[in-house]
Amino acid sequence: MSLPGHPTGQENPADVDIRVPADGAYVAVLRTLTAGLAARLDFTIEDIEDLRIAVGEACAMVLPEADEVSDMTGSFRLAPGRLVVQIGVDATQPAPPDYDSFAWQVLTTLADATVATQDGRFVVTLVSTSTPLGGS
Repeated sequence: MSLPGHPTGQENPADVDIRVPADGAYVAVLRTLTAGLAARLDFTIEDIEDLRIAVGEACAMVLPEADEVSDMTGSFRLAPGRLVVQIGVDATQPAPPDYDSFAWQVLTTLADATVATQDGRFVVTLVSTSTPLGGS
C-alpha cells in the first residue's frame, strides 16, 4: 500500500505492525496503540476517540471469524493527518459481513471502512483523516 508522501516500496519508519492472539482480551492493546498513533499525528481528542471505537468494532467483526489457532494482526500506516488501520485474522471460511448491522453502521460512521476476504485472511480496513490541531 502506498500512502501520500510515501512512494511505493518505501516504508514510513513510523508505520507499525502488531500481532496479538485472536482473543478479545487483546482488543484494548489495539485500541490503545491506535490512540497513541493518532495523537502522534495530532488528531483531535474527538477523532482519536472515534478511531478507538472504530478499531474496537473492527476487532469485534473479525474475531468471530478467526480460525481456532490464529493471531489478530494490526497494521497502522501513518501520513500527515491520515491513519490507515487494518485489523485482520486468518479465516478459512469467514461469513460475509452484515452491512445492515448496527456495528457496521457505527464503523462506517466513525471511519471509511472496507472489508476484504482474500488468501485465507479476513481484514477490515479503516481510513481516518483529521484536521491537525491548530489547523483550519
